[in-house]
Formats: sequence, structure tokens, C-alpha cells
Amino acid sequence: MALFWRIFGLNALVLGAATALLLWAPVTVSVPVALTEAVVLIVGMVVMLVANAVLLQVGLAPLERVTRRMATVDLLRPGQRLSVAGHGGVPDLVRAFNDMLDRLENERATSSARALSAQEGERHRIAQELHDEVGQSMTAVLLELKRAADRTADPVLRTDLLHAQETTRSSLDDVRRLARRLRPGVLEDLGLISALTTLASDLSTHTGLAVHRHFASDLPRLDQPTELVLYRVAQESLTNVARHAEATEVSVRLDSAGDTVQLVICDNGRGIGLAHEGAGIRGMRERALLIGATLDLQSVPHGGLQVSLTVPLSPEGGSR
Repeated sequence: MALFWRIFGLNALVLGAATALLLWAPVTVSVPVALTEAVVLIVGMVVMLVANAVLLQVGLAPLERVTRRMATVDLLRPGQRLSVAGHGGVPDLVRAFNDMLDRLENERATSSARALSAQEGERHRIAQELHDEVGQSMTAVLLELKRAADRTADPVLRTDLLHAQETTRSSLDDVRRLARRLRPGVLEDLGLISALTTLASDLSTHTGLAVHRHFASDLPRLDQPTELVLYRVAQESLTNVARHAEATEVSVRLDSAGDTVQLVICDNGRGIGLAHEGAGIRGMRERALLIGATLDLQSVPHGGLQVSLTVPLSPEGGSR
């Protein structure tokens, strides 16, 4: 039934009931109106308004559900659909809304895949340039400083050159570390476990955090996109811990259970509280959607935050 006829029918029902009551009930109106007659008319009008409001509330309830879902829907949390039954105006509207969410989620997933693929390509290019151009140039500068320090007889100048040499060596290490973060070559060469181990070791070395690692020995074989998503989620989570959590220790766990692989990063920091999810967390959600995984964030009882990425596996290996 169309929305117009639904509202018309509800009002007609109320007015028909009121008319039938006036026709068969022993109620009359005199001139001037008596007090009891006015009370009866006012009570009858109130009853009609209440009945009309209740019926309209029932009839328009699906529209209110659509309105609430429109205000809270998040394309990074797929599957938020409204239940629908029957046919006609309102049920068809709910179905159209669900179909619209399907199209938006598919388009969001496609555009995110293109954007993240372009991002990985750009990271690869920048890392290559840092390694091949900036790294080589700084290595040449480092060698020149060493030659100059070896040739000079002035102790003050020699000390300055050695200091400049150490500064250049430290900067070269930073450049190499940035190149590894942009393009995890160890992930491509040695696999996910080695890449996560290197990531955790670097974090512990540069921040002083105590990093506890637990990687299951019976992990199934994963395809390259799945390994890259797991690595990037771990990288972003550990970066957030180092920058914002004010934690003293963090654990990284990678387990397999049945047909799923789960990555869990848990710290003892101050947690996320009521803060809104930033670009980093939403980026992790977008990556999770690319492989059909589920990202969950929850506070832990002793304080801190636990990030869980659950990846469903296909029988052939890799994400579904």
C-alpha cells in the first residue's frame, strides 16, 4: 500500500469509528451546548487524536527506522541492513534503502582498493628513491667525511669531522628505517613472521617499549594481499601505541583458529576513551574490508586498548 493510502486509511478508520459512535450512541447536542455534552465531545476528540497518533506511529515506524539508520550508518562497518517484510510503499522504500547501502559499500570497497593500491605503489617508489638516491648520496658524504678526518692533522677539525660523520651516519640509519617502513622488503623476502618480528624490534629499540611477541607455529599459508593487510594493521597499531597510548608495554599475537587467522595488539596505555576514531584507525578498517576481515577495538580491564583483526580464510588459503 502506498504511503498516501496508508495514512488516508488510518484517518478514515478513526473518523469512521467516531461517526459510528455518534450514529448509534445515545449522544445529542443541544443549543446552547450543555456542560456534559461539551465534556463528551472533548473526550471523544481526544480519543480520536490519540487513536490517530497511535495508528500513525505504527504505520510510519519503518520510516523512523530508516531515518535513524541513515544518521548512524558507517560504510566501514558493512552489513547494517534493516529488516523488511511485505510489499508496498514503505517496505519498498526500506528495500531501496538496503539496496542503496549495498551499492555504496561496493563502490566504497572498489574505490578504497584503488586508492590503497596507488598508495602502496607510491610508497614503493618513495622507498626506492630514498634507498637508491638519498641513501647513496649520504653514504658518499659519509665516506668523504671519513677521508677528510683521516687526512687532517688539526685535532679540533678532526673532532668536528668525526661529529659530522656520526650525525650523517645517524641520518642515514633514519633514512633506511623510513624506507623499510614505506616498503617492507623483509615481508616480500622473508614472510609475515619475520616482518612482524622486525617491526616489533624496531619499535622496542626506538621507543623503549617492552614488546612481547607470540606467533603461532602452525599458521596457514597466506596470500600476499592478506599478509600486507596484516602487516599494515600491525604497523599502524604499534605506531598509535608509541605516539598516543602512553604505554610501557605492548603485546603482538598472531594465531590461527579453524578457518580464521587473528592478529591481536594489546597495550597497557590510557586507551581510546571517548575520542573519535582518527584517520589511522579508519585506514585500518578500509584495509580490513579489502580482504573481508573484521577489525575490532575494545578497552581492556587493566587499561589500554586491544586491536583485533580477524581474517576468514578460504579453503585454498588467503582471505575469502
